[in-house]
Amino acid sequence: MLIRAATTDDSAAVDDVITAAFDEEGTKVAAVWRDVVGDGLDRASLVAVDGAALVGHVGLSHGWLDARRRLVDVLVLSPLSVSPDRQGSGIGTTLLAAALDEARSLGAPAVFLEGDPRYYGPRGFARASGHGFEAPTRRTPEPAFQVALLDAHEPWMTGRLIYRDVWWAHDCAGLRDPLLGELEQALGQRG
Repeated sequence: MLIRAATTDDSAAVDDVITAAFDEEGTKVAAVWRDVVGDGLDRASLVAVDGAALVGHVGLSHGWLDARRRLVDVLVLSPLSVSPDRQGSGIGTTLLAAALDEARSLGAPAVFLEGDPRYYGPRGFARASGHGFEAPTRRTPEPAFQVALLDAHEPWMTGRLIYRDVWWAHDCAGLRDPLLGELEQALGQRG
């Protein structure tokens, strides 16, 4: 398997992998990524290729950290997509490691995401609130808001993550009911 930067020739295959990986939300997630790219907010787009088949993708886009001193450019990792027939084979883990390496090479101080801490925790991410970060919306369950701190991070870089407009335009920041309510109930949190 080869991990490499996505090219414009990969666009349709990336769209297909994202759509397939996210089930009923796949079309929406793929549309968000297309708009991220179309708006020039993508900072890295990496693909996993096995033979002639594109089997995975990860995207890093621009965000801000609203720190007390100033706005800080940070990265948002989303989406991470693996073809359903290849999930569980280590492709996602490999893509995550490559994305963090790419983020370091870009000089980013931090990479944020919303996702399952049981998956992302062992792969370099930690609960963001434990490092002084606030989610961009109250609709993000606290355990799901995660960060990987990189070499360029400094202790004063804390505050609220600010998503770019594309996330809000697609209503993809945090969760909405009934899913949010169900998750909060499972976690013993109040809405």
